[in-house]
Amino acid sequence: MTRLTRRALALGLAALPLPALAQRAPVAPLSAADRALVDRAAAYLQGLTEAKGRFVQTDARGSTTQGTLYLKRPGKARFEYDAPSKLLVVSDGGNVSIADGRLKTFEAYPLMATPLSIFLARQIRLDKNIVISRVNRMADGFSITARDGKKEAEGQITLTFSDNPLALIGWTVTDAQGGSTRIRLTSLTKTTGLAPSLFVLKDPRPKNVGRAKS
Repeated sequence: MTRLTRRALALGLAALPLPALAQRAPVAPLSAADRALVDRAAAYLQGLTEAKGRFVQTDARGSTTQGTLYLKRPGKARFEYDAPSKLLVVSDGGNVSIADGRLKTFEAYPLMATPLSIFLARQIRLDKNIVISRVNRMADGFSITARDGKKEAEGQITLTFSDNPLALIGWTVTDAQGGSTRIRLTSLTKTTGLAPSLFVLKDPRPKNVGRAKS
């Protein structure tokens, strides 16, 4: 496993094998109240077509980094990490690319193999091909824990929302080994006119230099 792959796993982007997926305990049907919250969250996410904000990331070791996030549904996102980090993560709608300027490395994963696909989809359907394992109410909001029901290589993602006003305030990705990476959003605001170039990330390395064979 390369250092970049380990970094990608820490970001919660790479899918990991679940060795006993078929042995998962059955998920109880949602109550009417829980379903109402899930439907409310799905409607909000469907309306979040373009947004920009700041994020704070905490990995499984407790290390904290921060940066700027851009979202443009369907499928597109950009995570710009603040200096001294030289990490850039971009989803172009088909792949999630990770460039590390410090390690001089670049790697890409299919978007559908990452937890980002759940809320970057063209049509947000938290009732179709998504397994909702938990809806948790808090004093000032709620969270929804979900995984993609179609995959055999998937962790889970917990989306957290404030209640008044309704807003996505972060998410936590938990891999198959139980390691969690938390993203906390600050000042996320809807916007328009984000430049298409924000969601393009090409391998910056010279051809045939340091590129892994596909």
